[in-house]
Amino acid sequence: MDMEMQRFKSEFFKALAHPLRIRILEILAEGDKSVNEIQLLAESEGSAVSQQLTVLKAKNIVTGTKEGNRVIYSLRDPMITELLDVAKRIFNNQLSETITILDRLKYTDKEE
Repeated sequence: MDMEMQRFKSEFFKALAHPLRIRILEILAEGDKSVNEIQLLAESEGSAVSQQLTVLKAKNIVTGTKEGNRVIYSLRDPMITELLDVAKRIFNNQLSETITILDRLKYTDKEE
């Protein structure tokens, strides 16, 4: 059972391992959007956005609902927003630590 859960987690994180996919999830965290709206907000080509939405949909991370002649995408689980926030905090913590180390090195270099 543990190996299946680890495999699921691995596949889940692989699905997130693309900058445009992350951007799409950040956009959808603000609310449901059509492909055109996502394309505009992501400042990316429609084909690239569609391709990445296909990956996210195949991994059950986003869902698409047909409304007339367009598809409206949404996050399948609102906890994705929390995951993105946690990832941002981890990144900021690492960045802060790096800046602190660089400041110490700069200060040490000035003393020499």
